[in-house]
Amino acid sequence: MLVGGRRRLGKALAEDLARDHDLVLTSSRPWGNATEWPGGATRAQVRTLHWDATDPELVSRMMADLEALDRAGVTLSGAVLVAGTFPEAPFGTWSRESLDATWQINLTFPLLCAQALAPRLAEGACLQFLLDTSVHTPWLQRLPYSVAKGGLATAVPGLARLLAPKVRVVGHALGAILPAEGSDAGFLAEQTLLKRLGTPADLCRAVRFAADSPFLTGEILTLDGGRRWR
Repeated sequence: MLVGGRRRLGKALAEDLARDHDLVLTSSRPWGNATEWPGGATRAQVRTLHWDATDPELVSRMMADLEALDRAGVTLSGAVLVAGTFPEAPFGTWSRESLDATWQINLTFPLLCAQALAPRLAEGACLQFLLDTSVHTPWLQRLPYSVAKGGLATAVPGLARLLAPKVRVVGHALGAILPAEGSDAGFLAEQTLLKRLGTPADLCRAVRFAADSPFLTGEILTLDGGRRWR
């Protein structure tokens, strides 16, 4: 299952995993129809759900959808929580409303998803969170966002302890992979030890590694090309 499997990294993960997995994808916007999923030709069965972090009925919607999957005989062999936003919020511009909005999508929503999904994951499944390198070095122009990701980083070992031994929990602290439009790609690449940007394929390999590593839990894997060691 991919929470946020419609765009950018979520889409790339969906297209990679559809090679050998049936999928359940969620999006904050309603899905028009099955052909809207951009996976192209695949034998995978793809189910789509509408989970919006701002929906006041979110928890009941999640529970109803997951119960419907149970009734359909769907067993979740793993879950990756991709959904999030990346707002710039310089110090001095914060408001209660802006902070609530940032934390609702980047912290509250993934925690509620984890709580709903964990009891329905198969034995030995891996619950994976997409974080980024702000968990190591907070971004000063995006500090509220960094705080949210730091909270999720704390949740990784906490949930690993709560859900063991049935479910494993892993986080991925990502560097520059699909950088925002207008970013200086050359500059970002030069900040890494490997002198290149990451690619969606790098993330796909890491997600598959975590899913296929039965002795791995409670850890945060950093994929930043060595940037934090410069």
